[in-house]
Amino acid sequence: MTAEEDRKFFDTFMLVLGALVVISIGIFILANSMAARTQEVHIKEDPAFQQRNVGRIRPVGQVAVAGADNSEIRDPGGPRPALAAAPAAAAQPAADLTGEDVYKVACTACHGAGIAGAPKTGAVAAWEPRLAQGMDTLVTHAIEGFQGEAGYMPPRGGLSSLTDEQVRDAVQYMVDQLPN
Repeated sequence: MTAEEDRKFFDTFMLVLGALVVISIGIFILANSMAARTQEVHIKEDPAFQQRNVGRIRPVGQVAVAGADNSEIRDPGGPRPALAAAPAAAAQPAADLTGEDVYKVACTACHGAGIAGAPKTGAVAAWEPRLAQGMDTLVTHAIEGFQGEAGYMPPRGGLSSLTDEQVRDAVQYMVDQLPN
């Protein structure tokens, strides 16, 4: 084959390919146009569809001020219980848990697999730089949370009901898991 025959073949191939692309786009536009005039109209007119949309866009909540007349607050989704006059109770502390229990409940999700930069339990290389900062720093980071280069430690391992002592026990449990 000569260069001229190659060029002719290439030009014909590109012409056929271009025609197929134009036809495909035309079919796509035609199908969408027909669907918009038929199926979509019926779906949008369906009362169940309209009710689901109203439910999705209704307000999630409204502000009620303690000691003020809140009778005008209405929930478009239906009746609501009476507003409580007393503020919500503070989070109750977690039950009396050992360091191992706290580790299993709050810590193992990240420290068991090394997720989000958490040093894996028992991985000496990952724990050495942290241990060099001291146990008090480790506990402070566990209680208050910490944003480091490797990742993020949520305050109290994401379980806000843990006491400082329970968090300290969990950190000590993880440190105790390191091989000597």
